[in-house]
This record gives sequence, structure tokens and C-alpha cells, in this order.
Amino acid sequence: MGRLSFFLVVIVLGAIVAGGIFLTTWEIPAPTQTVEKVIPNDRFAE
Repeated sequence: MGRLSFFLVVIVLGAIVAGGIFLTTWEIPAPTQTVEKVIPNDRFAE
């Protein structure tokens, strides 16, 4: 049982490391859609 749990821990740690490497090297494209929102003048303090 000790060897099985050791291999499971190694597999889980490997998956975490691989996921971290994937997220740091993934080049997510920046959003290109323009957003315009009208803010009423009542929201600004005078």
C-alpha cells in the first residue's frame, strides 16, 4: 500500500506542476471587443 500511495502522490504532484507550466506558457489572446458604457451624472459627487 505504501508504494501505491507514493505513486499516487507523484502523479498528483506531476499533474499540478504540468498544469502550472501550461498556465504560465499559455498565451491567452487579449479581448478585442470595445465596451462603451454611459455613466449618469448623478453618480459623480460635486
